[in-house]
Amino acid sequence: MNVPDDGLVRRVKALACTAPLQALEDNKRSLGRVDAGPYHMVELALHTIDQVAMAMDFDKGAEHGKVIEQVSRFAAVQAPEQREHEHHTVAEWVLHKLINIGTVDRGFTWKYGRIEGQGSYSRYDFAFKLLVEHSTSDGRVYLRVTNEAINVLVGALDTDVESAQVAAEYKLEYLINRGRLEDAKLAAEQARYRTVQYGEYLRQYLDATRRDVRTVDWEQQVPRLLEEALEHIEERHRHESAILTNITEHRDSARDAQKKRQAAGLVEIVRECIHRHMQLQNRLQGAGTLFREEQDRQQFSGPPQRAAVDVFNQLLVPILGLPAVAALTPVTDFFRSGVAPAPPGVTSMSTLIDRLLTVRSESSPYAGTVPLPDVQADAEQPPFSEEDQRTAGQLLNLSVGESCTLTNLLSEARTHGRAVERLVLHDAVHAFSPAFSEALLRGDRSMLIAVPVTGEIDSPSAAGDELLISRLGLENPEGALNDDGLQEKEFGE
Repeated sequence: MNVPDDGLVRRVKALACTAPLQALEDNKRSLGRVDAGPYHMVELALHTIDQVAMAMDFDKGAEHGKVIEQVSRFAAVQAPEQREHEHHTVAEWVLHKLINIGTVDRGFTWKYGRIEGQGSYSRYDFAFKLLVEHSTSDGRVYLRVTNEAINVLVGALDTDVESAQVAAEYKLEYLINRGRLEDAKLAAEQARYRTVQYGEYLRQYLDATRRDVRTVDWEQQVPRLLEEALEHIEERHRHESAILTNITEHRDSARDAQKKRQAAGLVEIVRECIHRHMQLQNRLQGAGTLFREEQDRQQFSGPPQRAAVDVFNQLLVPILGLPAVAALTPVTDFFRSGVAPAPPGVTSMSTLIDRLLTVRSESSPYAGTVPLPDVQADAEQPPFSEEDQRTAGQLLNLSVGESCTLTNLLSEARTHGRAVERLVLHDAVHAFSPAFSEALLRGDRSMLIAVPVTGEIDSPSAAGDELLISRLGLENPEGALNDDGLQEKEFGE
């Protein structure tokens, strides 16, 4: 008979927290113009979460710009051949995907199953977040990591925070005593992550107290938690101080340069853990004062006079699912109540009487003096003058049946100037493929044609095959043009 397995559920949830990181690698082709192939998105995501976790303290978190800058430098190491703006684009894309920008609640959901007491199998939704945006009292927005993100960094299941903190520090001490400083560094980083997680766990209680003291049990649960937390911090401080002394001795007595560098890195990590525990201790000691202040403030502030309206979830999302006719009324009501009313022009009886008794000024039937526009001549001159066009036309005015090579025409036109030569060349090129139908419709008696001959043009300003220029008569002896411009021919029987 199947029995409920809570361990299986914890492992499924732990794997679910890594699914968004794996999806980054599958969806990196959606970056578009950026070549995302050289980047390892899972490593960039872990580095992003790591940077946010290390920048967090009790009140604030990590700034978006600084996190993107740090991750960009790590991306540059992965793909040094890529450009700087591509590193920045990839780092920003990874951060937005971890926040899950584009969704309503900016969270992830994973389906999992659970065996109930009667042996039945039920499905549930596991909702979690990795990075969240947290606003402070000064209006700034910071990034913070969640417990699920810390579990991803540590590579552990969803375990008790205090037990994990103690286990990590005893593991650290054991590895240091064994001289395994490389493994001890990993254990120290895990202990630091657990310290951040423990602080986030306590901060949520205090934030809930600021919102509503009735949602937190300050009679039994929170006082017991604060007392246990203070004892825990005191014990951890004593234990970490001993570990710090031991590591310092290893650092000073080590002769190997690699061992000395590893020990120095461990010293910095343990010192940061001690510093974070001191911050938590200060907050815990002031938690009772915070509760009394919030209790007095919330007790005498009274109930809210007007409930806040969620424009996105309560107005925009429902209206998008309605037809245009049904959505017009709520949208009109919203803007009518949201836009400030226009003040009336007349606010008193005396103002109304003054306006009614004011003598109107007689308006002039004329609009006034019309200013004369300052019209200036166009400074741009035409490329060809009338004299140039007249001269080119005379050179190309051949008799019907008369022929001349393009080289001779250009040579004669060159004596009249560069402009005449260009006009002759232009008309000769157009004569290579003449429009007979248009010439017949216009009633032209003749037209200029050009056919290629052997040789090339002998001219310093033109190159190409030689053309023979001639004028063809358009007498149409065999037929006439009909209304459609087609020639009608008479065929014998």
